[in-house]
Amino acid sequence: MTGAAYHWQMTAVGAPMSHRDFELAPPAAGEVTLEVAGCGVCHTDLGFLYDGVRTNHPLPLTLGHEISGRVVAAGAQAESWLGQAAIVSAVIPCGTCDLCQRGKATICRNQKMPGNDIAGGFASHVTAPMQGLCAVDEARLDAAGLTLADVSVVADAVTTPYQAVLQAGVAPGSLAVVIGAGGVGGYAVQIAAAFGAAVVAIDIDDDKLATMAENGAALILNAGQIGGRDLKKAIAAFAKDRGLPATEWFIFECSGTAVGQQTAFGLLVHGATLCVVGFTMDKVELRLSNLMAFHARALGNWGCPPDLYPGALDLVLDGKIRLAPFVERHPLDDINKIFQAAHAHELKRRAILVPSAA
Repeated sequence: MTGAAYHWQMTAVGAPMSHRDFELAPPAAGEVTLEVAGCGVCHTDLGFLYDGVRTNHPLPLTLGHEISGRVVAAGAQAESWLGQAAIVSAVIPCGTCDLCQRGKATICRNQKMPGNDIAGGFASHVTAPMQGLCAVDEARLDAAGLTLADVSVVADAVTTPYQAVLQAGVAPGSLAVVIGAGGVGGYAVQIAAAFGAAVVAIDIDDDKLATMAENGAALILNAGQIGGRDLKKAIAAFAKDRGLPATEWFIFECSGTAVGQQTAFGLLVHGATLCVVGFTMDKVELRLSNLMAFHARALGNWGCPPDLYPGALDLVLDGKIRLAPFVERHPLDDINKIFQAAHAHELKRRAILVPSAA
């Protein structure tokens, strides 16, 4: 497929993104071109545009790494994808290097991230390697009351905490603590609950906490009202009342804030697993010896390998992860207005930008 297409490009830090037309080129071997159904606005995109987080690809660059769409052109070896509805992985490993072959795709040195290494999804069309695709069953999508645009946020917002929960080893009877109950953290709550954990959601926003009380959280705590040792005591009391472990808590830091990271570290117990899911440029001062004293572990969490996407998508399509209450669709042409609103924390739901042709 060739022809006219358009994208919104970042040209400089802090500058409004620019609408530009471009000519679609046929995808190379092993690649596909998708007509974009929707692309979610992520905290990482805001970091690129407003905070000066450097992109790997020089500017101008089309941002956006939470992409869903339909394959409208396919290169050699990728023809079987033609016409397929799909989600594009937020981080696409090469699939062939030693790290990928040893099951360490998240640290593949040849990985490509849409909206960072290659052109992203704030566009009418996007081209991506076929190994980064996750097929979407449209019959199940319809049955779940979702659109193809809605499941764009499965890339990153859902799969990132999914990998974190899976990697940590959350199991039935576990106690999971999620710090930052909006966005990625809201899905972390639901995923940990789906894995059988009793989940404590911590935030400073009562509205977000109330929403999570209806979506998987067994206990909600406002860190603006209770903090420090009292916060840890409240969780310990909850664990005791529920017959949950006093040790080996799973702590997921999803707020991407310095205070959230400090709070998470302060909740370490013996044998705890601390999962750093959110990102911030801010630095924090911690006593790392606590990891030694508690025989605890800290895990990073970069993206999610494409082979784990179907499991995360199944949870969505089976209704174990709810998307509809947490997303809202907006026209792609409103991108600058939506980015400003997201940056000002004016949006209550994750924005999904939908091209006019989608």
